[in-house]
Amino acid sequence: MDEYQALSHTTWDCKYHVVFIPKCRRKTLYLELRRHLGEVFHRLAAQKESKIEEGHLMPDHVHMMISIPPKYSVSQVVGFIKGKSAIHLARVYAERKRNFVGQHFWARGFFVNTVGRDEEAIRAYIRNQEKEDQRLEQLNLWR
Repeated sequence: MDEYQALSHTTWDCKYHVVFIPKCRRKTLYLELRRHLGEVFHRLAAQKESKIEEGHLMPDHVHMMISIPPKYSVSQVVGFIKGKSAIHLARVYAERKRNFVGQHFWARGFFVNTVGRDEEAIRAYIRNQEKEDQRLEQLNLWR
């Protein structure tokens, strides 16, 4: 927290909470893909001089806190990560799983929110999201 980064003429600390989903909220992010995607996201973010500070791959959506330099827009970086990861998934897993429709893996759009001073709260939210979803599912079983 409060660690500033620098470019040649800029000192910055721009962090965003980003959430996006696969098409039709398919629960394909589980098992094999889920383990592999984190590494892919980190490599793609690094290509745009960004860094994924915190992230969690849920069965049907992705949460990440990403630090993006001011020379890139959030939509540029997130679009790049979604597009290149979809192409990668289609190339690597299309042989085994026919339900990938070309390179259309992610749904259009995403949620983004600036982090600001609530960084620790957002980190905790991302870390505990899966436990919270399971707890809510258990509560819904009793209705």
